Amino acid sequence: EVQLVESGGGLVQAGGSLRLSCAASGFIFDDYAVGWFRQAPGEEREGVSCISPSDGSTIYEDSVEGRFIISRDNAKKMVYMQMNNLQPEDTAVYYCAADPSDRLCRFGISTYWGQGTQVTVSS
Repeated sequence: EVQLVESGGGLVQAGGSLRLSCAASGFIFDDYAVGWFRQAPGEEREGVSCISPSDGSTIYEDSVEGRFIISRDNAKKMVYMQMNNLQPEDTAVYYCAADPSDRLCRFGISTYWGQGTQVTVSS
């Protein structure tokens, strides 16, 4: 059974930091692109960051570039996202996603999704 389990969300003041984690199981993690998406209330889900399986290249949504860092540990089957200088507009449910093709990083299309973790940033 494929599972993506997020953790690390919470309430933080503007300017603070959080580190999200995603534990993967049930598929060959090394072969999958993995990424983070978010959905704010009343908004559509949007891609935040993505990391490829091969060369570890990364891509970020413009508003988080320079503040968020995605990383992966293939040995532990984990994906992380360090979020710094958080702002109220970063408030959302954050989802981990995984796909065996490059469509995840290129188009935001994923085969597998986690259940999400809430991030709330107060002003």
